[in-house]
Amino acid sequence: MLQETYLGKVKMIYIDPPYNTGNDFIYNDDFSERNDLFLKRSNQVDSDGNRLVANRDTNGRFHSDWLTMMYSRLKLARNLLSDDGVIFIHIDDNEVDSLGKICSEIFGEQNFINIITVKTKIGGVSGSSEGKSLKDATEFIWVYSKNKESTFLNPVYIKTKLSDRIKSYEEEGKSWKYTSIITNLENKVLIKEDKTKKIKFYGYENLQTMSLSAFARSKGITIDEVYNQFADRIFRTTNAQSSVRQTVIRETSGHDFPMYSCVYTPIKGRNEGTEIEVFYKAGSTSEQRNMVMFLADVVEKVDNTYYYMDRITTLWDDIEYNNLTKEGDTEFSNGKKPVKLLQRLISLSTDKSSIVLDFFAGSGSTAHSVMAINAEDGGNRKFIMVQLPEECDTKSAAFKAGYKTIAEISKERIRRAGAKILAGECHKDWNKDVGFRVLKVDTSNMADVYYSPDQVTQGSLDLLVDNIKSDRTDEDLLFQVLLDWGVDLTLPIRKETIQGKTVFFVDDDALVACFDLRINEVLIKELAIKEPLRVVFRDDGFESDAVKINAEQIFKQVSPHTEVKAI
Repeated sequence: MLQETYLGKVKMIYIDPPYNTGNDFIYNDDFSERNDLFLKRSNQVDSDGNRLVANRDTNGRFHSDWLTMMYSRLKLARNLLSDDGVIFIHIDDNEVDSLGKICSEIFGEQNFINIITVKTKIGGVSGSSEGKSLKDATEFIWVYSKNKESTFLNPVYIKTKLSDRIKSYEEEGKSWKYTSIITNLENKVLIKEDKTKKIKFYGYENLQTMSLSAFARSKGITIDEVYNQFADRIFRTTNAQSSVRQTVIRETSGHDFPMYSCVYTPIKGRNEGTEIEVFYKAGSTSEQRNMVMFLADVVEKVDNTYYYMDRITTLWDDIEYNNLTKEGDTEFSNGKKPVKLLQRLISLSTDKSSIVLDFFAGSGSTAHSVMAINAEDGGNRKFIMVQLPEECDTKSAAFKAGYKTIAEISKERIRRAGAKILAGECHKDWNKDVGFRVLKVDTSNMADVYYSPDQVTQGSLDLLVDNIKSDRTDEDLLFQVLLDWGVDLTLPIRKETIQGKTVFFVDDDALVACFDLRINEVLIKELAIKEPLRVVFRDDGFESDAVKINAEQIFKQVSPHTEVKAI
């Protein structure tokens, strides 16, 4: 179902599979197997227990079933990812090594991006394991791309109040570098212009700087007021190596200025497509150029308060993992992931119109996170959640709360989360869409004879009276057609009554469908005037064979581009 409609269209996939621990009370995540059953199933012993091949008892038993389950899903995931798409796979240390190996096989080692280490609440070690292992405090997220050359991860930052950040530096004995301010920078002189690469190099004849404390005294203001008013002039220098710095050193060699700069337009990164000016301060030697980093570039002002922006690394130790059981107003005690963590992954890998997929939906945390981030930035991201209707353990909190399956938990979580998000503050450009469709996988709507006419017997000829199963609704037929044609399942659907018949309009003219019986030429002509891209009827829905034959001719005359289909 997913491959027909979303092949190569998904920007981000997040998977939080069962961890194969044998301890999960909701998922069946114990993929171990009794020794005798494994040996017999794998043809290592015969029915009498006699060994057929030389193989150690430990080979393949505990990991192979789990890996088989994961392999098929990861193969599907790769097909669904867009060329610049990214997949995040959450795992603990039970299968982290095995998972990395099959990811490299499916996605290619060259498309490995990172493995993120997430600090979680500390898990216990008890029983016979006491003293044999350490308490778990981390989990891992494998990050792979469909095509690393086409993939770019968005910069994501952790925000800390500037005053708190400076205080933490003092408490930890670290040196706070942003302690100087430019008070004068004048007389800009063009040194060189490279028109091919569209880059210019400048020198500044006049540069004056002061310490922040001296500047505050001269202005009669506090240090905090200096930070709040002059962040774009407060700076630090660094001699960190970069290709741009080396180019500046080379192109400005032989010139004597206290400050240099280069003006260019980056082709990637935070300033992609925007012309910027990067400054370099002359060093102690005539050839030294130290890059100038302004405080304004690493802080963000929100409601007159500055926040320091730390770009995230592969160690995520700032996300709260306690008290997750009731997050999203639904009970789900095993494996629920924080919305903050998922929002970070979404921010890292998507744009505002991306499709996000999770085919171990669990409690629906990913859907919740997509709606929450749309509400924050005005995006129109869409989510696809896939969850088997696995039964909740009768002893679990979820079952006691009235949820018989994990899928029921997912649906209720999305409903409640959407309502709560709408009740809060939302971005002015957000369309406030928290709706979702629930589709269930079933057998075909068509009677078996429709697909295997060569197996028809005399006794089954009564099936030819109606080729559609009797328990199927018009909506069932509509979604089968959408799948068959690969039409986006999220498109708006409108239902109208025309000539006394029920007609479905998908995205106005993407597809028009009527599954009523006794359709006549008057209705067909009225639909043809609307010039849809596709139109579909029941094969036995026409008033007569003549009407059925004429239907295609009517569309050829009135709307020749329309694709006509009967099921």
